[in-house]
Amino acid sequence: MASTFVIFGASGDLTSRKLIPSLYELFRKKKLPEKTCIVGFSRTEFSHDAWRDALAETTAKFASETFDRDIWQEFAKLIYYHPGDISNAEDFRNLSTFLEEIESGKQAARVYYLSTAPRFYEQAVQALGASGLAREQGAPRRLVVEKPFGTDLETAKRLNEVLHQVFEERQVYRIDHYLGKETVQNLLVLRFANAIFEPIWNRTYIDHVQITVAEEVKVGRRGDYYDTSGILRDMFQNHLLQLVMITAMEAPLRFEADAVRNEKVKVLDAIRPLSREQIAHQTLRGQYEGYRDEPGVDANSQTSTFAVVRLCVDNWRWQGVPFYLRSGKAMSCRTTQIVIQFREPPHMMFRQPTCGTPGANRLVIQVQPAEGIQLHFQTKVPDEGMQLRWTDLDFSYHREFSGTVPQAYERLLHDTLSGDASLFARADEVELSWGIIDPILRTWREIDVPKLLVYPPGEWGPSESTTWMHQQQREWFDACPVLH
Repeated sequence: MASTFVIFGASGDLTSRKLIPSLYELFRKKKLPEKTCIVGFSRTEFSHDAWRDALAETTAKFASETFDRDIWQEFAKLIYYHPGDISNAEDFRNLSTFLEEIESGKQAARVYYLSTAPRFYEQAVQALGASGLAREQGAPRRLVVEKPFGTDLETAKRLNEVLHQVFEERQVYRIDHYLGKETVQNLLVLRFANAIFEPIWNRTYIDHVQITVAEEVKVGRRGDYYDTSGILRDMFQNHLLQLVMITAMEAPLRFEADAVRNEKVKVLDAIRPLSREQIAHQTLRGQYEGYRDEPGVDANSQTSTFAVVRLCVDNWRWQGVPFYLRSGKAMSCRTTQIVIQFREPPHMMFRQPTCGTPGANRLVIQVQPAEGIQLHFQTKVPDEGMQLRWTDLDFSYHREFSGTVPQAYERLLHDTLSGDASLFARADEVELSWGIIDPILRTWREIDVPKLLVYPPGEWGPSESTTWMHQQQREWFDACPVLH
């Protein structure tokens, strides 16, 4: 069946940086459905050719390694532009007529991608409903929604209500680009396709799990947005909790959308609620030095640019295994990693002074930028008695699959066009995740605990974070990834 991909807010940065380069890659790899049309909708005035020319320049920049002018010329024939305003009902009726024209009156699946500011989501969805663009009439209609999915539980519920007034849940694709990363998907394969890992993926063998999303950059020009958001809304409610779900979920019966998402929701449902007293002791928050001097930031801002949250998953597999979630701006380096820290051997016979401290095995899943998996284990140093040292088994995506690892949006857009929602968030998933984050935000705001710590840029957050982990007889895995 033919497909039409409509981008609302098409003149924005996301379209030129991610969406069009990803669609171009799918076209280059012959993965786009036959008879695909791509339509941009925005208030900016463009002719078809003017928009194609503008996108040629940005795609050459953001897909520079694979950009081919001849392939682009063929791809550009699929691209159209229709100027319009989301607040104007007549513009949606005109868009409907235009889509029917380029589809030649034939049945075509449609994907409506909301690449607008979140404040326009409800208006756009209601306009799609009022204009009849959401009616399926024998061909699928799908809606892609970018994060944030609300700013708290109340607004998330409101957004879901509006979406469901026009679209059924099966038609809604809430996109989190972390789930499109090959390493995140490979975690499912690592666990459920390899008999050597699944038997030890539980409380008997695992001491704790660390999930870190560190950014080297400061807030910069995003000060206006970030000062009303903060690290919990920006990273924890979506990215980090998504990684928790993938790490902790049970095996679905099959790899299909409902089965996968059912198991993910069970993880969120099993996370132990935190009382205010527990939040004071099981979370940390910080702000990097100089944050209040950033453009758009309040001079007395209490917004957190760093946070740690300790969560417990109260089910059979994970009882007693803490999950440490950590994220921050202006950190030592850019990395997203999941650390599975195994327990120490029950009896260690290599305790001589020459041996050093053996420690426990560790599995590190590098989500970005050095996508790969490392297993840290002990080996004997040759000709040094029984001295031990750490050795790695190191799998690198860039080394093993050089030039073939797709960008996250490429995979997610392909799934959207194919109708596979396995890697997209469901309504109940979004609401449950806000139910975990909301009490923390409320406690931080209302009773101002724990104390807002200050940390110098270029470190792994406040030094108190290290002390806090040591008090629990654990330590952070602070290592910047090495690109192979």
